[in-house]
Amino acid sequence: MSRTMDPKISEILTRGAAIPAHPLALTAARRLDERRQRALTRYYVAAGVDGIAVGVHTTQFSIRDPHIGLFEPVLSLAAEEMNRADLLRIDPLLRIGGICGDTNQAVREAGLLADLGYHSGLLSLAALKDRDEAALVNHCRSVAQIIPVTGFYLQPSVGGQVLSSTFWRKFAEIDNVVAIKIAPFNRYQTLDVMRAVCESGRNITIYTGNDDNILMDLVTPYSFLVQGKRQQLRMKGGLLGHWSVWTHTAVHLFHECQELVHSTDGIHHNFLQKSVEVTDTNAAFFDVANGFAGCIAGLHEVLRRQGLLEGIWCLDPNETLGKGQKEEIDRVYEAYPHLNDDSFVQQHLDKWLAP
Repeated sequence: MSRTMDPKISEILTRGAAIPAHPLALTAARRLDERRQRALTRYYVAAGVDGIAVGVHTTQFSIRDPHIGLFEPVLSLAAEEMNRADLLRIDPLLRIGGICGDTNQAVREAGLLADLGYHSGLLSLAALKDRDEAALVNHCRSVAQIIPVTGFYLQPSVGGQVLSSTFWRKFAEIDNVVAIKIAPFNRYQTLDVMRAVCESGRNITIYTGNDDNILMDLVTPYSFLVQGKRQQLRMKGGLLGHWSVWTHTAVHLFHECQELVHSTDGIHHNFLQKSVEVTDTNAAFFDVANGFAGCIAGLHEVLRRQGLLEGIWCLDPNETLGKGQKEEIDRVYEAYPHLNDDSFVQQHLDKWLAP
C-alpha cells in the first residue's frame, strides 16, 4: 500500500530545504565508526539543515553489498539521531533515503525506508541502464507504490545515464512522485527536466544536485511556453554531496539565495563571485581534474581536517584522493577562508563526538 507524504512534511519539502548527503564514517579497518557516524548527523543538525539524505551516492552505494551489510545500520543510526533532534525542533527534519537496484531490490529498500520513518526515497536508476524508458517508468511506479519518490538525475560520469525530456514528463505524472533532484551537471539536461515538469502540470518540487552550479540554480527562474501560456519554475532547495562539508556556511548561503529570489533589488556581482567561489571549491572536493575519481574521498578529507572523521577511508580500498587533489583542497582552503566552517566545528566537536 502506498504511503503518501504527511502534509507537514510536504509543506517543508515544497517551500525548499537545505539537505546534505550524509557520508559514511569508517575506521582504518573499514568498519562502521558508529561514534563518528552519529557525530556527522549531529553536525548537520547543528549547522541548521532542514533535512538529511542517507544511503545515497555520498554514503557509498556499496553499503548494500551483502558482505558489507551496512545499509540498514547506517539508515537506522541516522534515523535515531534525527528522532532525537526532532524533539527540540519546531519543524521535523526531512528524511530522504537512497534507493537503488532492480525493481525487486528497490521495492525492498523502499519498504525498509518507510518502516524506519523516512519521508521519501531518492530513486537511482543507475542499475537499469539496459532498460528502455518505458520500463524505467514502470520501475518508478512500482517504487512509488511503497513510498513517496524523489527522482534522481545522476550524472553519467559517476554511474548515471542520459534521460530524455519525454521520460521526465512521464515520470512527473506518476502518483506519489513528490520531488526531483537534478544532478547531471549539464545545463541542457537540467532544462529537459525543468521543461518536462512544467509541461506535466504536476506540483513537483525541484532540488538542485548540480554541485557545479549550486547558487545560480537556486536563484534562476525557468520559464517555458506550455499550451500557449507562460509557466515558470524554480529550484526550491538543494540535495547535495557538496553540502556535506562546510555545511554551516552552506546553510547561510542557501538562505541568502532564498532572500534573493524574493528581492526586487536584483543580483549583485558579489553574489556572482560567491557562486564561482563555491564552484571552484567543488572542483577540488569532487576531484574534477581526475574525472570525479576522488569525489567521496575529497569530502572525507575536508571532514578529516576538521576532526569529524578519523581518516578518508572508503569501502573500496582503491577509492582515495586523486592525483593532485590534496593540493587543490589546500588551495581552496587558502583562497576562500570565508567559506569554511572550521571554527564552528571546533566549538562543538567534543559534544558531537560524545556518547
